[in-house]
Amino acid sequence: LPLDRFPVKGVIWYQGESNAPDYETHEKLFHLLVDSWRKNWENPELPFYYVQLSSMDRPSWPWFRDSQRRLLKEVSYTGMAVSSDQGDSLDVHPKNKKPVGERLARQALNRTYGMKAVVPSGPLFRSAEFRKGAAYVSFDFADGMSSSDGKVLRTFEVAETEGLFYPAKAEIVGDRIKVYSDQVKHPRYVRYGWQPFTRANLVNAQGLPASTFRSY
Repeated sequence: LPLDRFPVKGVIWYQGESNAPDYETHEKLFHLLVDSWRKNWENPELPFYYVQLSSMDRPSWPWFRDSQRRLLKEVSYTGMAVSSDQGDSLDVHPKNKKPVGERLARQALNRTYGMKAVVPSGPLFRSAEFRKGAAYVSFDFADGMSSSDGKVLRTFEVAETEGLFYPAKAEIVGDRIKVYSDQVKHPRYVRYGWQPFTRANLVNAQGLPASTFRSY
């Protein structure tokens, strides 16, 4: 690396789309990338903050976005900036980069510089409980959840059989979201923002968008 003799505080990484068709290979490569850079700088705790892939009409993108979300738990000292709300259905390079930069800055301020009053992320899926014909979804960074546009929450889906999903209604109930559909009597799976070009609208009190997720 040309910079490997320079001291660095951390890394920010803007993920490109070329890895999107094969998220499983990307997961392995991501581990290797982070590990190699930490070895280069002899810092096993080197912060690595990355941008989740945006949204565009390409079938693999929801899978890739969710894979990036899951990497947060697999690779320590990382943070992720959601950018799906800034996507352009016709342009693989969304032009509005300012919100993405601000979200990366939140990660650094909170996690690296110790400014705990700065919320680093929008809602991140924690768990789902299935009972009485509904999914009850819990999130991290969920204070003040609402819809970004004042309309009903959208892009939630539920399924009783994996792969057979139906659009669902979603309501904020305390610090969780109740998700249900008349077409699915006994849901066992829930997902959100699973459209390649998504207009998902769940945000927290800071207006930060929730990540694409699947519960399975």
